[in-house]
Amino acid sequence: MDKQKAQELLAFAEDARTQLKGLEASAVLKGLEQQHEDMKSAMGSFIERGQPDQALRLATSLVPFWMARKRIDEGISWLTRALAMVGGDDVHRGHALFSKGYLAFWKGDDELSSLLQRQAVNLGRHIKDPTIIALALVGLARLAIRSDIPEAQRLCREAMEATEGTADRDGRSSAMHVLAVAAQMAGNFGEARDLMRGRIKLARETGNFATVAIESNNLSMVERQLGNNDEAEVLALEALDISSRRGDGLAIAWNLNGLAAAVANRGVFERAAKLIGAADTAMKSAGGAWPPDELVHYDRTVSSLTEALGDAEFARCREAGRSMTSADAIDFALGKSNAPQLPPA
Repeated sequence: MDKQKAQELLAFAEDARTQLKGLEASAVLKGLEQQHEDMKSAMGSFIERGQPDQALRLATSLVPFWMARKRIDEGISWLTRALAMVGGDDVHRGHALFSKGYLAFWKGDDELSSLLQRQAVNLGRHIKDPTIIALALVGLARLAIRSDIPEAQRLCREAMEATEGTADRDGRSSAMHVLAVAAQMAGNFGEARDLMRGRIKLARETGNFATVAIESNNLSMVERQLGNNDEAEVLALEALDISSRRGDGLAIAWNLNGLAAAVANRGVFERAAKLIGAADTAMKSAGGAWPPDELVHYDRTVSSLTEALGDAEFARCREAGRSMTSADAIDFALGKSNAPQLPPA
């Protein structure tokens, strides 16, 4: 591929990453999909020509695409190749280290994720880049949540301190998100609600619908635990509607999980079991793993539905949900179609 074409594709990818935050993400993803083979050729040409900055920038820009299109392994592979190059700007390298660690986290490879985030923190401190420091500290906080919530909160507060008085927005916003998740997992629902509502408000003002969906889903968990089940279901439905319009496969799995919990709380057990089954399939298709805060609610919903329906009936309803296509599952969840047929008893 000639140099000009490769540069044009890099610019396209960087612009697309910004656009992916909006409601037109599905169309942007289709555009990236159409250019996918050319993107790989551009990446290869940057590597062959010894252009580490361009390779690192392109690989980092494509992370949301790889997440949405269930290509986490492909993303890790390209980032590995780009990071293996000698030289280049440390800012681009720091973002690439964080991005590879982020993908490794969603794949469930905690050891690799921790190694990469620590490397990113160290590099960020060396070059005094607050965004890299904060993003990587939050990456470590995501891992800490699995076993040590106070440590996760400490890391998030350290990340916020690193960005205090700077022009950074990304690192600080990420820290607010994980700090809110940690607060709700620790049972500090008032703190979690305030952080989530604040982040949703800011996201709406800036047109960042990706964040609106994520935080609405998380706030749904909080409202449910506060006993506000109607509000929880409304939030879960809004999150799913946004995620489906954006074509975000991994978020759809989370949203189906949250909606299943709210529906189960209302005592509509068969529907909830089908939604859990649909969430199973969505997560498998996305090639990801349940994050700690989602896993707690997933396990709790599965347990309550098993108790309410019995093993055999829960398995039947769950399988009906698992058998749905992604489009049918979304229509069913949003009330746009009839219930799927149950397999014979």
